[in-house]
Order: sequence, then structure tokens, then C-alpha cells
Amino acid sequence: MTKLPAADWTQREDLARLVSVLGAENMRWVGGAVRDTLLGSDVRDVDAATTLLPDAVMRTLKAAGIKPIPTGIDHGTVTAVLPEGNVEITTLRKDVATDGRRATVAFASEWKDDAARRDFTINALFAHPETLEISDYFGGLDDLAERRVRFIGDARERIREDHLRILRYYRFQARFGAALDEEAEEACAELASTLKGLSRERVAMEMLALLALPDPSDTVSRMYERGVLAEVLPETGAEQIDRLETLIAFEIAQGAAADPLRRLAALLPPDRKLAEQVAARLRLSNANRKTLARLADGLPDALPSDADIRALAYREGSHQARDLLLLNSVSPAPLDNWEVPEFPLKGGAIVARGVGAGPEVARILQAVERRWIAEGFPAADRVDILLEEELSR
Repeated sequence: MTKLPAADWTQREDLARLVSVLGAENMRWVGGAVRDTLLGSDVRDVDAATTLLPDAVMRTLKAAGIKPIPTGIDHGTVTAVLPEGNVEITTLRKDVATDGRRATVAFASEWKDDAARRDFTINALFAHPETLEISDYFGGLDDLAERRVRFIGDARERIREDHLRILRYYRFQARFGAALDEEAEEACAELASTLKGLSRERVAMEMLALLALPDPSDTVSRMYERGVLAEVLPETGAEQIDRLETLIAFEIAQGAAADPLRRLAALLPPDRKLAEQVAARLRLSNANRKTLARLADGLPDALPSDADIRALAYREGSHQARDLLLLNSVSPAPLDNWEVPEFPLKGGAIVARGVGAGPEVARILQAVERRWIAEGFPAADRVDILLEEELSR
């Protein structure tokens, strides 16, 4: 018998009260919290499965003074609002019909039925909320030990139920996997064309989540080689795969945090119009669309000095400047412990010197700012001298 190791979250008082309210035999901890605890990883979200119907969960929580939110009550999910972190509680389910994009489900009464409709064996582990005993119906414990991401049952059938599972497979493989599961790899390649039927938002969400992992370069390369990446990013070629690998290696060397948008930019040819088209296709936010387009423009031909790098950060903002530098294998070290300064001159100060409001004020302001940047952002007294020189011209 395998038990869940004691962890901080398993000793939470608010979770113990939730178990007391719903009944220990009516619920199990499930999914990421169980998997990550077994791996010794940090747990962010706690989910529970229950034999109780959603309405009964709502009534029971309310009666106990725990606020319930009908997050997805039509699909069996109720969120319990707890002091140390909310818990999603979902009634056991089994699939009735699927079309690759959404499933019609019916409520179930058996833990194994609910486990059978999940995607991977490592996500179908249940833990008793009091004894912490693990229920493993499909060999998930062995797969965790081998660091293998394996579909439950027939991989092709699981993918036909939900085409997004192809991208989820690669994300989980990049995060947890060591040993490859050949059946999973072949099924994903064979059914890759089904990704075209998914909403672009879901595709973007999974791709950005994959690219946010510490080092997904090998996984993305395998997606490219097997023809999966072409279904979601047809613009990506071998050169871009190499560029992503180079970027991630440089990020690691520089101690830079992963950034999925920066890495997405590496997977696209350096073409602003193309980047805008991809961003629109993936339904990215307006801010992310602008960022992706700017990253496609690249850097000036040369950044020979720290001053040039800081000037770039002043014009672009520190975050975007760092992205541009890392994408082009230029160290952003000159920006460490350096704050982008504020230009210490306003148009009103120029008008106060007798210049009539209008284009001349703007011209002088821009001229002084250019010189201020070129001189490395000197103090305000130097700006006063620069202004006097411009006024005397």
C-alpha cells in the first residue's frame, strides 16, 4: 500500500474541516496535488473528487458556513472558498460522448470510472483525505517512478476524445518526462492534424504553458520533427528550432527567467507582419501582440557599449529590452540594478524660457533628450546646460 507523503497542504486545518464537512469516504484528493507531492514538488492548487452530486456539495458547504461558488456546476465542479486556498470539488464523471473538442459527461459513482476519463496515468491518482492511501487504477505510480507520461488506455482513443491532449502530452512530457512512451509519441504524430479543429485560444494557452517551462527545447524539437508543431506554428522551420535552443541555453547561462512570449518570438522568422498575423491567429492580447511584433524587429545592427544597451532600455522599457537582448544573445547585465531614468525636462520649462508653445518646443525637447541619452543620462544640472545650448542655436 502506497501512501501520500505528509506535506504542508495535507496538514491544513481548513482542508481537515472540509473533509469533516463532506465526509472522508465521499471525497479523494486527486490530480496535480497528488502527483506533485509524490514527486516532491511544490503544490499550488488542491483539487478533490467526490461521490456527492453538485447540488449536495453546494448545500453541505453552505450549511457548514463554507462559501461555495458554482464554478462549473453543470459539469460537476463547485469551488469551496477556504482561508488558505480554494479547492475545486468535482463530482465523479464518465464520458458519454466526445467530438474531440468537448465532452458530454454523466455523473458516476465509481472512482475508477472518473479515473478512466482522465488523460494521463500520472494525473489519475487518488488519495484518501484521512489515511492518505493512494488509489492507482492505471499504473500511474510506476509511470511517475520512471518519469514516463503515458495516456490511460489507448492513446489514440484518448486523443480523439480531446484533441488538445496532444499538446498537453508534450507539455507534461517536457515538465515530468524522462522515458519516452512510444505509443503516445506515435499517436500524437498520427493525429496531429486534428489540432486544426481546436479554438486558437486553447492552442495558444497550451503552447505558452509549454514554452514557460524551464527547458522545453528538446520537446519542441521533437514536435517539429514529428510534424506536430507544423499544425499550430507552420511558420517555424529548422532555423527557428535552432534559435529556440540557442535562446534557452543563453537564458540559462545568464540566469534569466523563462518567458513564453520571448520564446515564441524565437520560433518565428524575424518578420513583423508575420508576427502580427501569428499573434492575431492565436488570439493573443493586444499587449502581447505588440510585444511579439516588436521582438520580430530585432536589435539595431550593433550595441557596442553598456550605454547603448541602457539607451535601448530607455526607449523600449527594461523588460522588452531584456527580451530583445536575450533573443540576440547579447547579455542584459548592464541593466542589472539599473533603473530606467525619467527625463528631467518638460515642455513647460522651455516655454518659461520664452519659446512659444508649438512645434519648436517639441523640437528642442527632443534634441535635448537625444543628447541626454547619448551622454548616458546625466543629472538635471547637465540637462539645464544642454537646454541652454539648444536655445542659443
